[in-house]
Amino acid sequence: MKTYTPMIQQYLKIKAEVPDAFLFFRLGDFYEMFFDDALRAARELEITLTARDGGVEEKIPMCGVPHHSASGYIEQLIEKGFKVAICEQTEDPKLTKGVVKREIVQMITPGTVMESKSLLEKENHYLAAITGFKDGSFSIAYLDLTTGESKVTMIETAIEAVNELVNIKPREVVLAPDEDPLIEKGLKERNIHSLSSMESCHREASFDSVLKELKQEKLVISMCRLLHYVSSTQKRSLDHLQAASSYQIDSYLRMDPNSKRNLELSETIRGNGKKGSLVWLLDETMTAMGARMLRRWIDRPLVKTKQINERLSIVQGLMDSYFERESLRESLKEVYDLERLAGRVAFGNVSPRDLVQLKKSLQQVPVIKETLREMDHAESVELAQTLDPCTELLAILESSIMEQPPLTIKEGNFIKDGFNDDLDQFRDASRNGKTWIAELEQKERKKTGIRSLKIGYNRIFGYYIEITKANLGALQDGMYERRQTLTNAERFITPELKEKEELILQAQERSIELEYRLFLEIRETVKKEIPRLQKLALEISRLDVLQCFATISENRHYVRPSFNTERKIDIIDGRHPVVEKVMDAQEYVPNDCEMNPDCEMLLITGPNMSGKSTYMRQVALTAILAQIGCYVPAAQANLPIFDRIFTRIGAADDLVSGQSTFMVEMLEAQHAIANATQDSLILFDEIGRGTSTYDGMALAQAIIEHVHNHIGAKTLFSTHYHELVDLSHQLHSLTNVHVAAAEQDGHVVFLHKIKQGPADKSYGIHVAQLADLPDTLINRANELLAGFEAVPNPKKETVIKEEQEIGQLSLFKEPKNKKGKKINSVQHEILKLNVLEMTPLEALNELYRVQKVAKNLVEK
Repeated sequence: MKTYTPMIQQYLKIKAEVPDAFLFFRLGDFYEMFFDDALRAARELEITLTARDGGVEEKIPMCGVPHHSASGYIEQLIEKGFKVAICEQTEDPKLTKGVVKREIVQMITPGTVMESKSLLEKENHYLAAITGFKDGSFSIAYLDLTTGESKVTMIETAIEAVNELVNIKPREVVLAPDEDPLIEKGLKERNIHSLSSMESCHREASFDSVLKELKQEKLVISMCRLLHYVSSTQKRSLDHLQAASSYQIDSYLRMDPNSKRNLELSETIRGNGKKGSLVWLLDETMTAMGARMLRRWIDRPLVKTKQINERLSIVQGLMDSYFERESLRESLKEVYDLERLAGRVAFGNVSPRDLVQLKKSLQQVPVIKETLREMDHAESVELAQTLDPCTELLAILESSIMEQPPLTIKEGNFIKDGFNDDLDQFRDASRNGKTWIAELEQKERKKTGIRSLKIGYNRIFGYYIEITKANLGALQDGMYERRQTLTNAERFITPELKEKEELILQAQERSIELEYRLFLEIRETVKKEIPRLQKLALEISRLDVLQCFATISENRHYVRPSFNTERKIDIIDGRHPVVEKVMDAQEYVPNDCEMNPDCEMLLITGPNMSGKSTYMRQVALTAILAQIGCYVPAAQANLPIFDRIFTRIGAADDLVSGQSTFMVEMLEAQHAIANATQDSLILFDEIGRGTSTYDGMALAQAIIEHVHNHIGAKTLFSTHYHELVDLSHQLHSLTNVHVAAAEQDGHVVFLHKIKQGPADKSYGIHVAQLADLPDTLINRANELLAGFEAVPNPKKETVIKEEQEIGQLSLFKEPKNKKGKKINSVQHEILKLNVLEMTPLEALNELYRVQKVAKNLVEK
């Protein structure tokens, strides 16, 4: 290191502090990068790579970006998952001998972005931390630096911890250096790649305001780890961080990431776009913070009937007051993002225009309160009382900041006249001085007779009198003092002009300096009110989401759901909310779903494209809408409160972790079976189709029996295995339903109507015909189908024959062992098995067959 120049030595020393980040090293008007940073940055940002001397023989790779346009380059790196450390000069070069002192003033990471195009206004931008403990449990903490929201929770297992982080969707996760590698592996497999390390997790006095409501030490550890990471990267005030609130994941309707994806709650399965998702359907919010709250409510539906009914009552009041609701929507439209405005105030990067937005938002609060009172609805009046108009703060903002301030505060002229006496005096001196300059210009024109004479100003020479060279002959000797010679003109000054210049410029400089000080004072005043602003933002967000529910419910003819404790589902004329919106509502065929304690499972059969998956999804979405406090798409709906929803819908493989479509299907089925309770809702669509017919059918039947006999959850199970419909004779709580279809002139017509009983056929070839497969292919398929149906399946006959023989053994034969002692048919069958020559799957099938024999014996 001694061989490098002092500046490069300084760079290397600072770079050692942030080995995992790009170091933007300030040199004059540029941020420069050297060595490996330069090589990588030139490639990632597509900028020119150069080199410079650094005191050694080989030149050092170097690239740089102008400091005034650095934000765009930083944003590119952050979007690609990199970190950027900003290193600034902390001394005045004019007052320093040798190398100017520099230090890192901020680290920008994917989870700590405050201003960027990637910062979507309708989505939270979370940074999370996870800590594992010896007992196998985990604590998770997360916060949104842009809004100040912070939360913590405890998780019992590693799998659930990864699932919860995937549900939170953090942009970055902070881990302990010695964290379980399985956590990191699990996060990367679920497409969370921005991981950081922080060892410190001890409590500091500066964290008390965030930690004050946390009682459990494990929760404190994770939040402290997160706060240490934020403090070390941001190096500035974090006064806007709210007190962390703890929650239990069982306090909400739980859905694993796959279930949310299958139900298309926030994005569609195909294309991962917002259009076509439940969020897209519901988002009639008028504010950005309301839109973010809507997403949080959809992610975490309620499970307490009282809380749900409180929301529904407010929605009902808003629906009953159409004109007041429309007035509310107009008022809410004028409310800016109070949460993120408060964050920018705390961060110190708020502008005068931000404060104007804050003022306009606060001006709407009294209007909103009055509108709520006019509704004369108990819940609305109560909601009006919770809104804090922040009257004192509004008065300061109204009297201080101009309506249309400039973009920056460097040039002043954004504080209103009359706000500060000293500022008014400086402005008066500056304005009068400029009037004097204008009058002097007219006076000198008359005096010299030169009509083109003008008085101008630049920063180097100050004020001057400019006369073109063609008119210089009209000047008397000694009239003006020469200041500057140009190609076509001469510039002059007078003692009187010089004296006035000093007064004007001094007034301008002092005016700008005073405006800046006043702005800082106003900002500090706003900063003290951040807790009030955050509380106000929370209440307005809640009101915005509830008016959104009312608007959607009225426009789309939804009804208020009711709830029961008898585990009954009674949906009359239910619709899939998103499909109904995409289609013409008049074309959508509504369907009932009726399940009671005597009907825990619906076995749904019917052709492809007939609407089985849509029907299953609409039941789940109806439950979710009800439990977030929204009306539901039906003529009538009475529902139980579900604790969890599991879905296995659609075919998808996981190539990253090397799992086939069938393996993904089995893993999702296993997750549901292992975690479902009697109060859960399970949707299984075409389980078993990823393997051979008999394997698939055996698995499907085994899963149906297990859920029916051991879990008892409300289950919708769709299948093309028509052989399974006979299970309704064996399983008392299983009911067959089918999606009706009709044939007309050899073509299938889908009726999309759910009817009792099993379907008579699958119509698979008809669907292929609708997909415009070649006629020759369709004809050949029909021939083959006729042949398959005409010839009995030998394997199937063998199975039936074996079962019949085994049944007869128990009735007519009495098998004996070598000693002549009687043995029952189950023992007889087990003794016949050659276990060593079986594959695992064959063994499973045989075990299943023998179990059925045993059941027959028990029943007889």
